Amino acid sequence: MVKKTDISTVTLSNRLAWDATAIEHAQNADWDQLIAGFSNPEFSTFDSTITKVLKDLPIKGQSVVQIGCNNGREILSAISLGASAGFGIDQSNNFIEQAKELTLISGKECNFLTADIYDLPISTPRDFDVALITIGVLNWMPDLVAFFNEIAGLLHSSGKLVIYETHPFLEMFDPDAADPHALNVSYFTDEPYVSEETFVYGDGKPSKAPTSYWFPHRLGEIVNACIQAGLVIDSLVEYPHSNREAEFDVYTNQAAQLPMCFTLTAHKIENNDIGK
Repeated sequence: MVKKTDISTVTLSNRLAWDATAIEHAQNADWDQLIAGFSNPEFSTFDSTITKVLKDLPIKGQSVVQIGCNNGREILSAISLGASAGFGIDQSNNFIEQAKELTLISGKECNFLTADIYDLPISTPRDFDVALITIGVLNWMPDLVAFFNEIAGLLHSSGKLVIYETHPFLEMFDPDAADPHALNVSYFTDEPYVSEETFVYGDGKPSKAPTSYWFPHRLGEIVNACIQAGLVIDSLVEYPHSNREAEFDVYTNQAAQLPMCFTLTAHKIENNDIGK
């Protein structure tokens, strides 16, 4: 079993799997919709939840770095909401190339870097106002403390972190099971989910891909990793709606409703925070 400490092994395998996925993604209807959408300067792929969080921050006039930016659709959406500058980091060069294509279509100013977040080049820009993490990033990270230390290093002295992610409770269920409401795995498992398929977008079908590793992280682990990285938690809000694939909609609108996603905001420790 690959352990959380085998960072280089995990990130290399995951990068190869995401490169394979990017090739398939560029051939489906979702990609065509993004190309059409970003021809409109006001186009955004954000839902109402993260849009409100970013506007309340506020995002307007702020420089934003997104870690795990995929094809750039969300960092470009942040600019549509008023961010002054965008910078996307992703380990998949194939997705970064797609991000550059969307940027040209959008006419926006945004730069991108292909890199492993655990091994960023010395030349990587720093001192951003906001670091953005969205759905499907945290669980690819084998070491959360090291990950958030890298995030903190990208922010200026009072920079802010915004996370919009799937709630860890959902990892206990399998929406494709005969009984999707039966508990499928312990909330406290530490073993990664191992796959040898590409990651499906829209109505696509998975195909063979290099081995990938998805790590379950409890909510407490995420919060504590932020704290250990010198970040002060400002808010943690849980929501009953899904921000995952369509098959997870089976868990919405229940009498006993699960938490399905969450937002977390934090800021980097300043001198006047020390000792509080």
